[in-house]
Amino acid sequence: RQSQSGSPGWEPTAHHSPGQQRCGGPRQKLSKPRLCGVSCFCFLVPPQTRMQSLYPDPKAQYTSIYGALKKIMQTEGFWRPLRGLNVMMTGAGPAHAMYFACYENMKRTLNDVFNHQGNSHLANGIAGSMATLLHDAVMNPAEVVKQRLQMYNSQHQSALSCIRTVWRTEGLGAFYRSYTTQLTMNIPFQSIHFITYEFLQEQVNPRRDYNPQSHIISGGLAGALAAAATTPLDVCKTLLNTQENMALSLANVSGRLSGMVNAFRTVYQLNGLAGYFKGIQARVIYQIPSTAISWSVYEFFKYFLTKRQLETRTPY
Repeated sequence: RQSQSGSPGWEPTAHHSPGQQRCGGPRQKLSKPRLCGVSCFCFLVPPQTRMQSLYPDPKAQYTSIYGALKKIMQTEGFWRPLRGLNVMMTGAGPAHAMYFACYENMKRTLNDVFNHQGNSHLANGIAGSMATLLHDAVMNPAEVVKQRLQMYNSQHQSALSCIRTVWRTEGLGAFYRSYTTQLTMNIPFQSIHFITYEFLQEQVNPRRDYNPQSHIISGGLAGALAAAATTPLDVCKTLLNTQENMALSLANVSGRLSGMVNAFRTVYQLNGLAGYFKGIQARVIYQIPSTAISWSVYEFFKYFLTKRQLETRTPY
């Protein structure tokens, strides 16, 4: 609709509380998730990649997250766990901007199509899946670089040198070798994530007001459930991204490993069923604060920008 100021925007109705009001322009829709995405990766880059290694170096074997962090910092330097942070931050801003903007628009459109009075869980799941296609197109290359930098004894000294080496030796396709696996993992992840978040919001915050505590709790629990359910796919994605030499040689894989089916077969061949859940503790503990921060920051800027927009409107 046209707002009272004459600019395109959402006009409040009797059916929406202030916490539900949507921001109008594309700048506002993109600025909220951009800040949200960067804030997640600024604080949370755990040694998950190392713990998902199928055949780690004897010097890089860990039994717990705390032990992994302690050992990495003692033997490789205090800042070693943060390698790859810069490339993830670079990708997280635009990726999350497209992600949440697409989700909001798709959710609204699909709820209208389904003629649902409130939140349709099916609409939320489909909207989350569509948003994932855009998000992963940006983040997949960044994830490849980050994971290669975080591997023990990585040959790459910086993100730029890693990009150059991978481009020169493996070509552009190397940055998207795990894209189908990433989508296969993230589409169910985000479907579970969004459906759980919206369901929990209906339970703890039925009026959908701005309530930081409810956003943090709902976001953290939704992320934990989605992370645990999709850990097997994440293990396969890590193998495709890192092309772990020792694991591939033990599995008699010549050349480069590609394809989700081959990755699943290799993981089972080397570690059995337990291999699909390597690093699950690190993954869940990482996702709880990550998704809690993501949702709380997003909901804050959604509320702040909407409130600011409404306050600046003038009557005809």
